[in-house]
Amino acid sequence: QVQLVESGGGLVQAGDSVRLSCVTSGPTFPRYVMGWFRQIPGKEREFVAALIRSDSRTHYGDSVKGRFTISRGNGQNTINLQMDNLKPEDTALYYCAAATKPTLYWHSPEGYDEWGQGTQVTVSS
Repeated sequence: QVQLVESGGGLVQAGDSVRLSCVTSGPTFPRYVMGWFRQIPGKEREFVAALIRSDSRTHYGDSVKGRFTISRGNGQNTINLQMDNLKPEDTALYYCAAATKPTLYWHSPEGYDEWGQGTQVTVSS
């Protein structure tokens, strides 16, 4: 059974940095895309960042460009999300996601078929 496990969330102050990690367990075939989304209660899941395996391109949501960086981890299907200059509006449950098939919808939850349970990031002002 495939599992995506996030770690690294917590309570921080505005301006701080946090690094999230996502590790894939189970079958180790490559994922075409790995990404991060976030969600707050009552809102839709928001695209944060994606890394395309084929050419290592990265993409970011407008609200995090210039502050967040997605990168490969040490394992084949591991990714990190470095979050700098955090703001209170970054407070959310952050989800790791993976696509097991090629997808053009890397910016949308519908492009992914594997999800982690989420890790909470809370930024105080």
